[in-house]
Amino acid sequence: MSPAVCAIVGAGEGLGRALAVKFASKGFDLALISRSEANSTAAMKAAKDGNSASDVRFYSADATEAETIAAALSAVRHDMGEIDILIYNARGDFTACEPLEMSYDALEDVFRVEVVGAFAAAKTVLPAMIRRSRGTVFFSSATAAYRGSRTHPLYAIGKFGLRALSQSLTKAYARDGVHIVHVRLDCDLDVPVMRELYGDRYDPEQLASPDEVAESYWLTHLQPRSAWSNEIELRPYTEVWTC
Repeated sequence: MSPAVCAIVGAGEGLGRALAVKFASKGFDLALISRSEANSTAAMKAAKDGNSASDVRFYSADATEAETIAAALSAVRHDMGEIDILIYNARGDFTACEPLEMSYDALEDVFRVEVVGAFAAAKTVLPAMIRRSRGTVFFSSATAAYRGSRTHPLYAIGKFGLRALSQSLTKAYARDGVHIVHVRLDCDLDVPVMRELYGDRYDPEQLASPDEVAESYWLTHLQPRSAWSNEIELRPYTEVWTC
């Protein structure tokens, strides 16, 4: 029997890398999808270092262009077999502005990345999952999915839409055996860009370890059908519960 396939859209050096390592270590072949292969280099190397037997391949797609997401995942299915786990880990820019300062183009861009791209990914893999009565779809999200923002309305609007998409898909297709999960990360991740941003204030106890977050994705994938989580929230023990 061929290994199961996990496709990760947005496989960068942070959470994407950690997810690639986790699912490769569990025997999955990996399809890593991002705009350029350079963006996925760290994830590809870490996954292969963790399990040399895992077939790790890169596919190019732009989350702002839904057709490229669909084409990449269709290529994965053709090349590697049906996708057992889809992780949509792309996100829009975390641009600060007040609501009336949003441009139409910026609003459309964030909607394309957070919602249209996520829908294109799900639409490509879900029919086969439904036919086989199995499969897991994760949408990586954030606290922004639960509340609007005076300073980051674009991000909040995108994540609100992503949560609505995840809930709608869950209500429609969980009965067909597909586990769909909206993952709310109520925290900053301990990744290079955040360490640089925190500077002298950097304290790993205040941030979430990407590897430990990836472990929670894995454990959620293992949940039995009679006790599925369709929304989970993750935070370090030092987080002050902002929502």
